[in-house]
Amino acid sequence: MRVAPSIELTVEQEKQLTKLSRSNTTSVRLARRARIVLMAAAGHDNTQIAEELGIGRVQVGRWRARYAQEGLAGIARDLPRGGRRSRVDEQEIVRLTTQTLPEHATHWSTRTLAEVAAVGASTVRRVWHAHGLKPHRVETFKVSRDPQFVEKLEDVVGLYLSPPEHALVLCCDEKSQVQALDRTQPGLPMKKGRAATMTHDYKRNGTTTLFAALNVLDGKVIAQCQQRHRHTEWLKFLRKIDRETPKDKALHLICDNYATHKHPKVRQWLEKHPRFIVHFTPTSASWLNMVERFFRDITTERLRRGVFASVPDLVSAIDGYVDHHNENPKPFIWTAKANDILQKVIRANRRLSSKQNGALH
Repeated sequence: MRVAPSIELTVEQEKQLTKLSRSNTTSVRLARRARIVLMAAAGHDNTQIAEELGIGRVQVGRWRARYAQEGLAGIARDLPRGGRRSRVDEQEIVRLTTQTLPEHATHWSTRTLAEVAAVGASTVRRVWHAHGLKPHRVETFKVSRDPQFVEKLEDVVGLYLSPPEHALVLCCDEKSQVQALDRTQPGLPMKKGRAATMTHDYKRNGTTTLFAALNVLDGKVIAQCQQRHRHTEWLKFLRKIDRETPKDKALHLICDNYATHKHPKVRQWLEKHPRFIVHFTPTSASWLNMVERFFRDITTERLRRGVFASVPDLVSAIDGYVDHHNENPKPFIWTAKANDILQKVIRANRRLSSKQNGALH
């Protein structure tokens, strides 16, 4: 006569099983299996447990035995079921997705690939999900070809990780062509079951350029909106920085390679103001400038969904956002080391070179 295996639980195991049996988030099947084990540990036989839970005695015996053999792992999963093996060649679907393109199209869809692979669209979707493939998405990039990339990278990252004493590090840049957009019709506010609405079309009411200098130390921003972004406007902004920073501090400005930053008149002004020390990021590496993070925030939080009837309205909104930001500023913490960034760039250049060589052959 077969005897059901006895179950003995530690205090910790009993607590864990009790939590599973009462949980509102775990699956119903796992909660039931936990109750089976708890009742078995309390001395109930399979017949009593089956009657109490309204299930079959064979099912009770199965999960009781599996817990006795494997513990919690034995009841947490089902054993593989029998049946016909899948004939889907997942590797072929992955190969087609990553190494080929459909005719007269730039990327595969589930339906176009399903037709070529002779499977269902849901199968393609499942394989893509399992392998993390998203053909409908593309990410932009640009690897810097600056011959002085290493020197500029170490210079800028060195200022972030080890800023000089008795000096301020300011990340400076312009956000040009900020548009004052007004919608053609009023939008509707958000309510339960419906997102806020705004018309897809708009009226252009002019533009402004936002000049900003982000203090790496405390996250405060010096900002100024101007109509254009020539060297004359850049000089005007430098004078504003000069007025609004302590005179006894050296100023290390991190800028990109925009021509206005290197204009002869700008260089002349900098020679007369030796406390200004300019550091240029490598070409095609604006991501090294932390003020870009601030530009991203103001775009997503204030500008993208804003409605502005005029340029003064837009400038007022920008000034208000900057003032609010400076009331409780939070600096962006730079953690990436120069060598780690350099290794990524080296790998990217190698891949690009191999792609170009392959295209030539």
